[in-house]
Amino acid sequence: MLLAILIPVALAMAVYVAILLRAVIARKAWPRPEAIGLGAVVNFFDTFGIGSFAQTTAWLKFRKLVPDRLIPPTMIAGLTPPAMVESIIFLILLGVKVDPTLLFGGAIATGLGGIVGAPLVVRAKAWIVQMTVAIGLVLAGIAFLLAMAGAMPVGGTASSLRLGLTIVAIVLSFVLGLLANFGVGNYAPTLAILSLMGMDPHYCFPIMASGASLMGAGSSMRFIKVPELDLRIVVGLTLGGIPAVLVAALIVKSMNVDVLRYVITVVVFYTAIVMARAAMRGHREHKALGATAPLAAQ
Repeated sequence: MLLAILIPVALAMAVYVAILLRAVIARKAWPRPEAIGLGAVVNFFDTFGIGSFAQTTAWLKFRKLVPDRLIPPTMIAGLTPPAMVESIIFLILLGVKVDPTLLFGGAIATGLGGIVGAPLVVRAKAWIVQMTVAIGLVLAGIAFLLAMAGAMPVGGTASSLRLGLTIVAIVLSFVLGLLANFGVGNYAPTLAILSLMGMDPHYCFPIMASGASLMGAGSSMRFIKVPELDLRIVVGLTLGGIPAVLVAALIVKSMNVDVLRYVITVVVFYTAIVMARAAMRGHREHKALGATAPLAAQ
């Protein structure tokens, strides 16, 4: 079951890297040093479950490195290879200890959710989804704080779940894959959900990382063919991200579980704040668009 996930991820990475290298050589796109540094920083913290999209978006917009409309494809194309490396590392180091049904089911469900959710983006208000997830993460963070204070069971030692919880976890993984199309990362929610169900936090990482890899593989191969895409940024994010992931993954593997719970709590609240800010910004933009729509029509 572990090989059933590991082999597709490794093959997808090999194919994508070959496509990326061919495009880079054809366009003579040498990586930008700034993008290498950005890729190293965001991917290092991404390995701890913090995610990388929000920070990368903020920097790309602040520095105006790429047009706004090209930020999502630039991020996905550049950050997917480090995510694949991250997935392979966690699968090898920790995946063998995880219930194979939960591991395989969660990863595949996340990937399928990403595919199914893609066409829904144009019909749904992203800010509503983001705010809903932010509220859910705040509630999860409060539950973590109560658990650490001894007010509720802390769990966090299991490598598998009961059948009912396994089914729930797989269904929720599909939902998180779907929500990824709205800019909602699957890392923090997956960590929160599985940890509160009683999973050892270490064993959440191969599930969420492999799911993210499968979700991003297909999109990256399409985005890399976009002529306007700045491959200097894409390659920089990749080259900076891969070594950072290698270092951070080893730290996560050996981190004390109690320390990791504190890290996860911080990650959950941080992600909730980032998500809420994105939702409020999206709501303001939606209202502004609605206010100017009649004038535009004239």
